[in-house]
Amino acid sequence: MDAIVSVTRDWGIGRNGGLLVRNKADMRRFKELTMGGSVIMGRQTFEGLPGGPLPGRNNIVLTRNRDFSLAGIEVASSIDEALTLADAYGGKTWLIGGASLYRQFLDKCSKVYVTLHDIVLDADAYFPNLDEDDAWSCVDITETDFTEHGVPFRFVLYEHL
Repeated sequence: MDAIVSVTRDWGIGRNGGLLVRNKADMRRFKELTMGGSVIMGRQTFEGLPGGPLPGRNNIVLTRNRDFSLAGIEVASSIDEALTLADAYGGKTWLIGGASLYRQFLDKCSKVYVTLHDIVLDADAYFPNLDEDDAWSCVDITETDFTEHGVPFRFVLYEHL
């Protein structure tokens, strides 16, 4: 399993259930990488998706609420159950958020695909700082690009050691 995340310079990932930075290139990359696989997310992350379940992917929502059910998703109540559902589907498994799931699953990930926006915004949810974690190594960084609103960003790939 790999994780994919969009962060700001201080590793902020969201505020009030929404993304901090809108970035069309990041959304295209997210879609290209995750298409055809399973995406594991928390209930709040799922509820923050603008169009419901992500098309072309097996949507697995991890929640403690056993009654949670919607068309187009699979519901898991534990990390092991989510991974079992993803394995049964086949294809690549992606962890897509939110903050608490990233913390719980990160040690089960081989790689983390980060879109790093060179800006600090008022976040209430954060991703662990991989640059300060000896279990992770930065293995690739793209050239800096800019969002449609002029925010500098780059794609960074980390591997679990």
